[in-house]
Amino acid sequence: MGTPGVLALLLLFYGGTMWMSVAISKRKESADGYMTAGNRIGFGISAASMTATWIWASSMYASATAGYTYGVAGPIHYGLWGALMILFIYPFGKRIRAVAPKAHTLAEVMYARHGRSSQLMLAGSNVLGSVISLTSNFIAGGAIIAMLSPLSFGAGIAIVAGGVLLYTLWSGFRASVLTDFVQVVAMLGAAAIVIPVIFVAAGGSEMFEAGRAMGNVTPQQESFFSSDAFMNQGAPYIAAVLAYAIGNQTIAQRLFAVREDLIKPTFVTATVGYGATVIGAGMVGVMALYLGVQPLDGDVNNLLPQMAAEYLPLLLLGLAFLMIIGSLSSTADSDLAALSSIVMADVYGQSVGREKANPRTMLLIGRATMVVATGVALYFATARFNILDLLVFVGALWGCLVFPVIASFYWKKVTNLAFTVSVLTALAMFLPVRFEFIALTGVWAVLVEALAIVGVGVVLGIMAFGFFGRKAAVWVGVVATVATLPFGFDFLRDYAVLSGSLVAYAVSFLVCWALSVRSKADFDFETIKRVTGDFDDGGLDPRTQANENTDEPTPTTTKNEGN
Repeated sequence: MGTPGVLALLLLFYGGTMWMSVAISKRKESADGYMTAGNRIGFGISAASMTATWIWASSMYASATAGYTYGVAGPIHYGLWGALMILFIYPFGKRIRAVAPKAHTLAEVMYARHGRSSQLMLAGSNVLGSVISLTSNFIAGGAIIAMLSPLSFGAGIAIVAGGVLLYTLWSGFRASVLTDFVQVVAMLGAAAIVIPVIFVAAGGSEMFEAGRAMGNVTPQQESFFSSDAFMNQGAPYIAAVLAYAIGNQTIAQRLFAVREDLIKPTFVTATVGYGATVIGAGMVGVMALYLGVQPLDGDVNNLLPQMAAEYLPLLLLGLAFLMIIGSLSSTADSDLAALSSIVMADVYGQSVGREKANPRTMLLIGRATMVVATGVALYFATARFNILDLLVFVGALWGCLVFPVIASFYWKKVTNLAFTVSVLTALAMFLPVRFEFIALTGVWAVLVEALAIVGVGVVLGIMAFGFFGRKAAVWVGVVATVATLPFGFDFLRDYAVLSGSLVAYAVSFLVCWALSVRSKADFDFETIKRVTGDFDDGGLDPRTQANENTDEPTPTTTKNEGN
């Protein structure tokens, strides 16, 4: 496309989003509006924003990588499970909004539910996750700009980072959701045109016969029911995206922003849009596999732009370029908005108390956070990590939090001690398994496999709980665990990524349950509504109000002795 063409498209895209952001900016910005847009976004904007946030460039790149690595089953295992996880958010989301209708972050809710340590754990994991997400999106942007023009990878990531920062900085979350609407329309339209054209230009159905004849694919890569694809891609991703759905602040922020009665249609619509687009993008990787394409510079992140550059005419190449830039920008601005909300609400807002928080100071802190986060992500982007590995790692890391977080919204007995110890213990077990610090042999391997088998039941039980309640969840969890027993031992040790994720779920569940089941705690969930809320209205934190003349610390609730 050349430097002038790429720069013209970037100017068109980021100039347009900047114009939109300035157009909706307010002379006197609200701190709460900057974080959650007043908790009343309608269906069209919220569904588009949820879809655009979940469809990021990393999703397209990673799905293409899955298709190239595992064959036809790869994109299905990536896109299908990712889509279903969006669907699984809404039943839990309805409960979260009922308990905390005016919250800004999940960490803020954990502060009201348990206290500072639980809040910091959730906030810290989201800071790490959003920075990694920013990094991966900048990598995706740098890769396609370097691929399609003489500009370097470093110049590409700098342009993308600057463009996203400028338009998000003005109006925060409101800018993110409004631009998401335009971006998702462009993405879905481009995908519907670009992917079929690549298929036809690459030879249509004949490429599959030719690729098979040339020995470019293995029997596992040809099978829709590939065990290799399921164990290495599908199963770890089921665990990872469930954790993303529950622990990710970019998702929670949209949950707190949409009108409460529109939660279900918003997430159902996003499920369909995500699945169709991402599976389609992954099939480009499958085409590359059958054609025997070698990734440029040996980097699988280059596959999608490489195929577009090879088989699309110039006009459609520009459309594909905008599709990828739109997908990465829609998620990068969500990450910036999430990070700013965490620092505004959890680091500043709750530390000084809602009655003392200055909304103007909060806005300054939020904007400064975006600038710092962009700089940090740019620094890490120069390392050019494998995007698929980053996604699975962060998802598994959040797996340590899933059960304690969900239980905290439903079970009155969960204490701060149970939450904190379960998460730290799960993390301590997850890291050596995931990175194989200790060889998976002998007694250690048997222990890891036993926990992983329990983890299968925990993951499926959590999914069942959202839709069908506690009894169904228990039955599903027990049956899944028993069904995994015959083949789990001496088998799961060969899949460190999957085992690490399952161990995180199992350990956090077992420890949290053991420390809570005999607790005398009886938490009053109405406390959360009183403690969380708007910062701009000058509302008084009731705990601070009750203790404004004393220096003694205040318990989270008068009934929860575990806190």
